Amino acid sequence: MGSDSMTGIWLFVAQLATLVLLLAVAYRPLGDYMARVYTSDRDLAVERGVYRLIGVDARAGQTWPAYLRGVLAFSVIGILLVYALQRLQQFLPYSLGMPAVPEGTAFNTAISFVTNTNWQSYSPDATLGYTVQFAGLAVQNFVSAAVGMAVAVALVRGFASRSTGTIGNFWVDMLRGTVRILLPLAFVAAIVLIVGGAAQNFNGFDHVTTLTGAAQSLPGGPVASQEAIKLLGTNGGGFFNANSAHPFENPTAWTNLVEVLLMLIIPFSLPRAFGRMVGDKRQGYAILATMATLFVVSLVAMTLFEASSGSMEGKETAFGVLGSTLFNTTSTTTSTGAVNSMLDSYSPLGGMMALINMMLGEIVPGGVGSGLYGILVIAVIAVFVAGLMVGRTPEYLGKKLGPREIKLASLYILTTPTLVLLGTGLSFAIPAVRADIEKTSILNPGLHGFSEVLYAFTSAANNNGSAFAGLTAATPWLNTALGVAMFLGRFLPIVFVLALAGSLAQQGRVPATAGTLPTHRPQFVGLMIGTILLVSALTYFPVLALGPLAEGLQ
Repeated sequence: MGSDSMTGIWLFVAQLATLVLLLAVAYRPLGDYMARVYTSDRDLAVERGVYRLIGVDARAGQTWPAYLRGVLAFSVIGILLVYALQRLQQFLPYSLGMPAVPEGTAFNTAISFVTNTNWQSYSPDATLGYTVQFAGLAVQNFVSAAVGMAVAVALVRGFASRSTGTIGNFWVDMLRGTVRILLPLAFVAAIVLIVGGAAQNFNGFDHVTTLTGAAQSLPGGPVASQEAIKLLGTNGGGFFNANSAHPFENPTAWTNLVEVLLMLIIPFSLPRAFGRMVGDKRQGYAILATMATLFVVSLVAMTLFEASSGSMEGKETAFGVLGSTLFNTTSTTTSTGAVNSMLDSYSPLGGMMALINMMLGEIVPGGVGSGLYGILVIAVIAVFVAGLMVGRTPEYLGKKLGPREIKLASLYILTTPTLVLLGTGLSFAIPAVRADIEKTSILNPGLHGFSEVLYAFTSAANNNGSAFAGLTAATPWLNTALGVAMFLGRFLPIVFVLALAGSLAQQGRVPATAGTLPTHRPQFVGLMIGTILLVSALTYFPVLALGPLAEGLQ
């Protein structure tokens, strides 16, 4: 083995070890803090002011239908506001002379950011002024992440409660997540990124002359502040079209590691909060072990595929293969969707790993909040499977899992694959749509072109937002179809999760017996991993065989 290869291996190990150390240091204090945020009886002054303004009784618990109505009403209003800001952009301050965003793109973008997807079918620095960026998109980066955490906490309360029938108060959970968790962490992260060289200004475009004498316009903007929350809230997207490969967004190798940490720190700490809230910290460790095992396996696989390809096409030389695969494994396992290298240029099997990361349900560790409630649904399925094998009524955390709970969990795991496969299939089955996609949207025809469309619907339905970057998605069909996939992919699973939480909250807790399945041991971790892989393999293997697998075998 050459010295360069050994150096690369040691660099990979050093980066991964540093990341693991930082996440381990944050796990307990951040997880405990988040548990206190959602269980505290005290309200901050600013929170009390908001409650009075919107007429909310912070002490009133909600049943799951009331909680769901709050989620949907808040999100629909957010979609309308973001759409309106884009359509009225030319009248807003700091518009930079940008015209109104076209209807289809504005519709797609509004849904994208409210659903925590941040899919961008446009070039941000050439389409949006600063007011839309920070008043529309950055606000949704905060509150859409807070909505995800609120839904996760509601499900945890369903497991922890004793026949109350209530799962908390959406308005309280959403506001606390925003004010007490996301805002302070984003403020610190923005300062760190500014120190690292990320742009933060309102300068507009600076016109400069390059060394070769050519004229060039350099955009500015409040980049660091939006970068911090887009990563911390696992939102994704980018202030610039080049995303986190742009030096104004991600200037150095060490800021690259910081940005990876921001994407992982809340999803990997939420299992600790879960363990604290259900009264058994070992349950949190089991969830964490499942997430971490699959994350490391995915990272190693993508790195090996890309390192063996020997290609630096589409990768920023400041980050190299290792910094690129670490970032993109993180972004596709956390529903962030930000990228620091172009996935369209990855090897077929390397690109397939990004697809698989999303197809697993984005639960390793998944998005802020959505990763936790997703893997808890998997835990319910795993307990049910174990119950079938031993002939015993399944129980998880003292709650019996009957037909209603299993149906809701099954509907949850079927929703996203249905949207992905239906959207991809219709794109090629409808003659007029297929002709438009093949003529306008697909840059690389053949197997790779199929993978580009499959990736787009997988990213949209899983609320990830990353793209192969070789697909022109700003067309009437893709703007509409992907917008629908993002909306249904976000809110249908939330309906099933909250219904599950409500069903669990109505139950009392049954005492553990000698026949109760231990759900904190390595055996259960293995059972959950097997369940995740089995569900994904049975669902997605045929369509993968038509795209990246077939291309890789060529």
